[in-house]
Amino acid sequence: MTRPIDSNDPPRDYDNWTPPFTEKTPEQIERLKHAIEGNFLFNHLDDEQSAQILGALVEKPIPARGIKVISQGDAGDYFYVVERGSFDVYVNPCGFIEPGPDGLGNKVGNIQAGGSFGELALMYNAPRAATIISAEGSCMLWALDRVTFRRILMESTFARRRMYESFLEEVPILSSLTPYERSKIADALETQKFAPGDTIIHEGDPGHSFYLLESGEAAAYKGTEKVLSYNKGDFFGELALLNDAPRAASVVAVTDVKVATLGKNAFQRLLGPVEGLLRRTRYQGVKTGVEEMDPLQQE
Repeated sequence: MTRPIDSNDPPRDYDNWTPPFTEKTPEQIERLKHAIEGNFLFNHLDDEQSAQILGALVEKPIPARGIKVISQGDAGDYFYVVERGSFDVYVNPCGFIEPGPDGLGNKVGNIQAGGSFGELALMYNAPRAATIISAEGSCMLWALDRVTFRRILMESTFARRRMYESFLEEVPILSSLTPYERSKIADALETQKFAPGDTIIHEGDPGHSFYLLESGEAAAYKGTEKVLSYNKGDFFGELALLNDAPRAASVVAVTDVKVATLGKNAFQRLLGPVEGLLRRTRYQGVKTGVEEMDPLQQE
């Protein structure tokens, strides 16, 4: 017999919300941090937001095999991180559990310690897409409630957009874009961090991304010769995307570096209004904090 543990308690007062906090051991925090970092929804959280998520997770012991954690078709109220044990995943093509011994549908997977589940129903306010049942005894879950999940993620999304829009306003080459165009670019940007000495771009690699330097300093090298320096607001890698050419130089982080990256498809879709200017930058020396020739595109 299975027993549901997902609840339908009404959310707390959203306007007066403060993140809940549950004490945890250092070992538990490290395990939870590892599981969360592997989930795409948490990639953009800053240190404070990550700490709030870790603090808000609540321990949920699952003492026996066969306990139903979530049921396909139900409303979702929690996101779960597996600390110990494993859980089977069942999907019924009809979208919900049917009566009878085969009502769960087909077993489609198994989630082990360090894994997580339940985020999509909260993110998209959709019914649970699968049924999750404990596959062994003495399992341990950590649960994050819907309000905390949505509040922190939403604030993270909006704060990230505002941060990128402000940054893009300071990039001279993009000054001709409208606020709407900049907001679309902001939503498509992905942040990457590099330590001093890390290679951001490798000479000879195909060009897949356009880079905007958010903070720090980087340098371009052809072989062992330094050919350019990059600072906040500078950009590189655009001509390789425009011309489908391999990188003709490497870019290495000189200090701790944070870059905003735009994939090739998004670059072509969103930077159309400034494509001509990006091309002319190489030949006319348009001052964008970068020299007129991009060494990352082959002659």
